[in-house]
Amino acid sequence: MTGCDVISQPTIMLNTPTPPSPPHPSNFKKELSPSKQTLFRFLTCSGEICGFRIHGQNVPFEAVVLDKSTGEGVIRAKDKLDCELQKEHTFTIQAYDCGEGPDGANMKKSHKATVHIQVNDINEYSPVFKEKSYKATVIEGKKYDSILKVEAVDADCSFQFSQICSYEIVTPDVPFTVDKDGFIKNTEKLNYSKERMYKLTVTAYDCGKNRASEDVLVKINIKPTCKPGWQGFNKRIEYEPGTGSLALFPSMHLETCEEPITSIQANIELETNHIGKGCDRDTYSEKSLHKLCGASAGTVELLPAPSSSANWTVGLPTDNGHDSDQVFEFNGTQAIKVPEGVVSTSLKEPFTVSVWMRHGPGAREKETILCNSDKTEMNRHHYSLYVHNCHLILLLRQDPAETENYKPAEFHWKLDQVCDKEWHHYVLNVEFPSVALFVDGATFEPFLVTEDYPLHSSKIDMQLTIGACWQDNPGHDKDNETVSEPSTGGNARMSQFFRGNLAGLMIRSGKLENKKVIDCLYTCKEGLDVQLPEEVASAVKVAFNPNQSSLTVEGDDIEAFDKVMQHISYLNSRQFPTPGIRHLRVSTTVKCFNEETCILIPEAAGYVMVLQPEEPKISLSGIDHFARGAAEFESPEGVTLFPELRIVSTITREVEAETEPEATEGAEDDPTVQETVVSEEIMHNLDTCEVTALGDELDGEHETLEVDQAQVQQRGLEMTSSNLGLVLTGVNTMANYEQVLHLIRYKNWHTEALFDRKFKLFCSELNGRYISNDFKVEVSVIHTANPMDHANNAMVQPNFINPVHHASVDLSGHNLVNAHQASVVPSAATIVIVVCVSFLVFMIILGVFRIRSAHQRTMRDTEGGKENEMDWDDSALTITVNPMEVISYKSFSRHLFIQ
Repeated sequence: MTGCDVISQPTIMLNTPTPPSPPHPSNFKKELSPSKQTLFRFLTCSGEICGFRIHGQNVPFEAVVLDKSTGEGVIRAKDKLDCELQKEHTFTIQAYDCGEGPDGANMKKSHKATVHIQVNDINEYSPVFKEKSYKATVIEGKKYDSILKVEAVDADCSFQFSQICSYEIVTPDVPFTVDKDGFIKNTEKLNYSKERMYKLTVTAYDCGKNRASEDVLVKINIKPTCKPGWQGFNKRIEYEPGTGSLALFPSMHLETCEEPITSIQANIELETNHIGKGCDRDTYSEKSLHKLCGASAGTVELLPAPSSSANWTVGLPTDNGHDSDQVFEFNGTQAIKVPEGVVSTSLKEPFTVSVWMRHGPGAREKETILCNSDKTEMNRHHYSLYVHNCHLILLLRQDPAETENYKPAEFHWKLDQVCDKEWHHYVLNVEFPSVALFVDGATFEPFLVTEDYPLHSSKIDMQLTIGACWQDNPGHDKDNETVSEPSTGGNARMSQFFRGNLAGLMIRSGKLENKKVIDCLYTCKEGLDVQLPEEVASAVKVAFNPNQSSLTVEGDDIEAFDKVMQHISYLNSRQFPTPGIRHLRVSTTVKCFNEETCILIPEAAGYVMVLQPEEPKISLSGIDHFARGAAEFESPEGVTLFPELRIVSTITREVEAETEPEATEGAEDDPTVQETVVSEEIMHNLDTCEVTALGDELDGEHETLEVDQAQVQQRGLEMTSSNLGLVLTGVNTMANYEQVLHLIRYKNWHTEALFDRKFKLFCSELNGRYISNDFKVEVSVIHTANPMDHANNAMVQPNFINPVHHASVDLSGHNLVNAHQASVVPSAATIVIVVCVSFLVFMIILGVFRIRSAHQRTMRDTEGGKENEMDWDDSALTITVNPMEVISYKSFSRHLFIQ
């Protein structure tokens, strides 16, 4: 080693192989790419440089000697550097010579030099948007400076590569542009009717021209120029029967255009006045409805559906097409007389009169709803209910009394309902001298009560009429009563004809109708409903009208108001509702801080479409042909007509056939793919079953249809009978009707001339809306030669033949010869005839059994188990012969009856 010392401030040369000229720096900086190394040199006067030492914690660099004599070395990274993790590194470095003495014990070191290394960035990352998608809403007809801003970021560490230099809308031909800062605006005024929403795809570029890894979707909704009103209102709402309640406005909300409001009031109205009697009500008979509503006995129906037992409404025009609701039409020329005995002509107080009425046009003249007047001679009106000048008037003349004092005779109510041409329910509770009127469940007091003398005593019969008043001599008044001339074309004995529709006219004598029953009779089966959410129940007030066809909602919180509206629903509790349209209207009033109507909300109008319900098919089946001995018909019990009757109701619906997934592909387009028809049994009520005699009417002198009245009443039914047959009425289950029909017996105590008798049974539901098939039964009478044989024959008769569900064999052409018609003959001749007849009977029986055996073999071979139209009955074979007649075998066989 020379006399020159080691340089205390070594010079490190960066990126150059030759040393620079002095001075010697104490620190230096270097930009270092992540995968590169840096060259440097320590200068010495003599000797060699043997190593370098880096001082610092976790320094990712190392220094390596390249040339000991020149002191040249290199700083290099231990691993790849990441600018995004650390952009700069600072540390110190020292150089060591090789030292003197053994193993370099006297090694000397230089001063520390500070090294600054900056890691260069490469453009390895692409821009990424901060949001997955962007949404905005704009109003049509307006140009915006900025609609919304999209923003992307870049993970590179350098300013050059981490900056977003531009954005671009990728979607072509859209009226929008985006600037370098990401602000999107429209280039033209937008039109809601042309496009309600635009979908744009936007991308971003960094300053190194790298494109975003994923483009972003931008949705811009176009909102029409703010118009106050209900938004999200569906005009058509379909209701499927049997599905319970249906929300009418599930997504509706009120747009107030940001006006400051103080109160909102909305009236929702469901129009049902065109359905039946003003809405969808049960169409059972009025008498059945009274019973269902809890009215006690004593109610008489004056306008029943036409039947064999109530035929006075036959021929009266009906309001067809209204779901079989029994509504009768009166056009000013029709009127009917109620038969005697249906209701007492002199009502026992107290009493109730109820009626459904829709008054027609014109009300200047008297129009009679119900009138009880003299049948002959005089024209006195004992009591009547009529309309005059939009007044409803009840006339009630008192019977003769000892005192001739004035008493209340006419009760007047002035009502808008009488003349509005809509259906209304009227109930008059009469407890003389007071009369209470209920219209649609609401009470009305008479505004005028006039008095009159009681009627004079007479023995003239009275006539009860509906739709007009019976006048024996029109225009002639014998009791100070004004009478209008009868309408042309009407009955000459009728006057004061009614114009409009009537239904459910009832009189209940001896007891008044209570409010609960009246409300039940008026209540609709359909209407509006609302279930208030708990969080808004206190903020909004809801009120219904009596029949729930309209409701009013009031509040001051728009959000709570919208929630209540969204919970309003339509409900129809009928099993088979009337299909068709129910119009729906929403009228709204909004007030601002000055307590004036500041926003006009247009009326929202739509309709509920009640779909056609699946209609039931009522089927009657059982034994339709059997024979019995004459003794059974003449016995006190008679013959049971429908011992094995079954009443079944089914609904047939179409369902999609279950197929393999592969088979369903393309099935929608294949016209050959059909839905499967299935039938399922359902349970519902009946309200009428009617048994009628076919052919001749029942002769009350020797035949009758009977059923135990106690059994009928026990099952909640009523029975009426006439020479036409028997009618069971009342809303009840099919099982109860079945049980009562099993008890019906036919009795005939004069069977000598009777061969067979035919009857027809049918049942109906909802006052004739659904009618069963006509189930016909034929019963044949088996006659015997003498009383002993007759009795023995009756004992061995089987109960019934097999049930048959097809048309039975008609045996009405056969005539059995009555043994009682035989003439008296000498005893010797009688003996000879008896012997001959006995032999002939034996031969015929033998032949018949052979024919029967051959017939049974043929039927088994040809039909293979098919059901016969008429089965054989082995229990009886009876032949009746007049011994005075000479007949051949062929003619005699015509008189043979075989069951």
